[in-house]
Amino acid sequence: MDALAGLSVKRGRFTGRLLYLSDPNYYHMKKYLLFCLLLFASCFALAQDRQAILKVLETQRQDWNRGDLDSFMKSYWKSDSLMFIGKTAPTYGWQPTLDHYKQSYPDKATMGYLDFNILKVSVLDKTNAFVLGGWHLKRDKGDIGGYFTLWFKKIEGKWVIVCDHTS
Repeated sequence: MDALAGLSVKRGRFTGRLLYLSDPNYYHMKKYLLFCLLLFASCFALAQDRQAILKVLETQRQDWNRGDLDSFMKSYWKSDSLMFIGKTAPTYGWQPTLDHYKQSYPDKATMGYLDFNILKVSVLDKTNAFVLGGWHLKRDKGDIGGYFTLWFKKIEGKWVIVCDHTS
């Protein structure tokens, strides 16, 4: 039997047409099904990457709210090529970025309680993603907030921030 089920049942009777291995439509259907399978797998992988990035941001938020800047910085690329753009000027490198945070937020009261409002996560390809969001610090001495854009890169299987523009 070289026929494939290209049939449907309607009121107890078969409708449709048999596809034989020698039929050119069989190969078109096979290509279409393979395309659909690859598209589904790709969407699934991108969704997993999106969730991984959101998890990084949630971990970062929790670290901040514990007052732990050293753990907060683990989500950043530990490289001299890391770029952080704040309100005053760009900062280059992981250690200078950590130093900037420690100078700007010397204690838990200054750090306050951080909340994010993630507006968009775009996984661009297997190793690059873009995040747009808002941030808000609730503090006794007055709340502050703004927006951020983050460039995430997957390095050694881990999503890390390689560029942060926060205003």
